[in-house]
Amino acid sequence: MAAIEEGARKSGILWLTLDRPRLAWHAWHDGAIYVVTGGEEQELPGLDALDRVHVTLRSKDNGARLVEFEAAVTAVDPAEAADAVAVLAKERLNARDSEHLTERWARDSTILRLTPDTSTAGVTPGA
Repeated sequence: MAAIEEGARKSGILWLTLDRPRLAWHAWHDGAIYVVTGGEEQELPGLDALDRVHVTLRSKDNGARLVEFEAAVTAVDPAEAADAVAVLAKERLNARDSEHLTERWARDSTILRLTPDTSTAGVTPGA
């Protein structure tokens, strides 16, 4: 779990295996990765319909693959996960409406929690 947490904290992007590998920005909070999709945000087609997704974290320093793992996918109610949504909003760069960002997400987007399955984690040596 340490490699997953370190990789997720150090880099604001990751790769998700969906219809094809998809680059996504995210935030790490309370032992999980949070992403927002839909509306005016990043398109991660089909992610909200999955129970699990393959995640790849890369090194912020050199782009090398750091760790890969499976993660459980769970939709998040923004009202019930205000702390996580606040962390996610802080990581959102260049939002056109930062003062109303979380309200827009609640209305137009889906927020998902990706909970790492550490039994599937594979760390790349020397990354």
